[in-house]
Amino acid sequence: MANASGFFTLSVPSLRKIQPSIGLSRSAFCLSEGIFRRVVCSSGIEGAEKHFSPSESRVPKFVSKGCKLVGCGSAVPILSVSNDDLAKIVDTSDEWISVRTGIRNRRVISGKESLKSLAVEAARKALEMADVDPNDLDLILMCTSTPEDLFGAAPQVSKNPGLDGGILNKNASKYTEIKMEFKSLDTAYVLIWTVMRVQRELGCTKTPLAYDITAACSRFVVGLVSAACHIRGGGFHNVLVIGADGVSRFVDWTDRGTCILFGDAAGAVLVQACDAEEDGLLSFDLHSDGEGGRHLGAPINDNKTNDLLGSNGSVLDFPPKRSYYTCIQMNGQEVFRFAVRCVPQSIESALEKAGLTASSVDWLLLHQANQRIIDAVATRLEFPQEKVISNLANYGNTSAATIPLALDEVVRSGKVKPGHSIATAGFGAGLTWGSAVIRWG
Repeated sequence: MANASGFFTLSVPSLRKIQPSIGLSRSAFCLSEGIFRRVVCSSGIEGAEKHFSPSESRVPKFVSKGCKLVGCGSAVPILSVSNDDLAKIVDTSDEWISVRTGIRNRRVISGKESLKSLAVEAARKALEMADVDPNDLDLILMCTSTPEDLFGAAPQVSKNPGLDGGILNKNASKYTEIKMEFKSLDTAYVLIWTVMRVQRELGCTKTPLAYDITAACSRFVVGLVSAACHIRGGGFHNVLVIGADGVSRFVDWTDRGTCILFGDAAGAVLVQACDAEEDGLLSFDLHSDGEGGRHLGAPINDNKTNDLLGSNGSVLDFPPKRSYYTCIQMNGQEVFRFAVRCVPQSIESALEKAGLTASSVDWLLLHQANQRIIDAVATRLEFPQEKVISNLANYGNTSAATIPLALDEVVRSGKVKPGHSIATAGFGAGLTWGSAVIRWG
């Protein structure tokens, strides 16, 4: 089991003396479980110390940076599939689905639509709201578990001008040494897939770093925290976080236990550097537990044979058969128990780190998986229903897109206003779960 929890702080701890090093980089720090996770880099040139006046300090400076959410956007497929439509292909009914899940409709990618096109549309809307040009982006994070290409354009990354082995973004010489300690998430694998295509479609000509994050339905929260770390620790200014999934392609449409739940969509948020006092990510709490992975997932079927090698080491079955991913498999009761137990605890932890109580927060925005889960968590935290954001009935569970999709709707409707605080949480396969306390605008 792995977890990471923390909040960002403005107080500076005492520093031991650090020898000057060659190069220039940004510096910042965050606090995780009471321990400072430092991004410490010093600027200077070897032998330059003799040119310093006595009044000049050679101790590396910490740059207190905040980050704020300044733009959002979303996109959904044209095709709407109602519960009555599903009743024509599986043994179910509108009443049976809506009572158990709260879902009445879901959107499904069809025709010429693609996950990439949805992600690009959502991203463009977020950039327009934030009034940010695509070429001013320093980083694009694509939160998805359903990329349209396993490798995409990843090989091009290391060849792009200004990229240092695919690690640093434009002006790579500006960031010569970035050291960040962060507790790993067992299932938060970082991959470069669909996002490179999204970057191209947005018209980014300055080759900002772009990579994918997959941590099941927690991945958008993980993406927000990752964006904050890049801004605070890497000196990035504009980070685009996209949550997009085409889960319908991994659903068994003959299984009424799962096909009724999922839909496709994309949502995006532009996270921007700001002064520390304007900070919009107040705290976070992230976890994963591989022991529960058996309850929800889409494992690979690699067609293993019992006797791949003969007694003398000769190959009996080569080349291996083609592998493929199975449809989504879920133990609904176990997932429900996990969510209503772990999610409230995570939100309470994040609120405590932010110095807030549930009653002082304006909104509760949970991953839109099941209305029963949303209601149970809200009741546990004593959030009144009028402060709970939900659009599950119209879209179903869109995985990484649920939180940014719902956020975009309430922001554009004027329900959520600049300065409002939101307790948000994601949870899903892995098992992974995490929460963050954010301030809009």
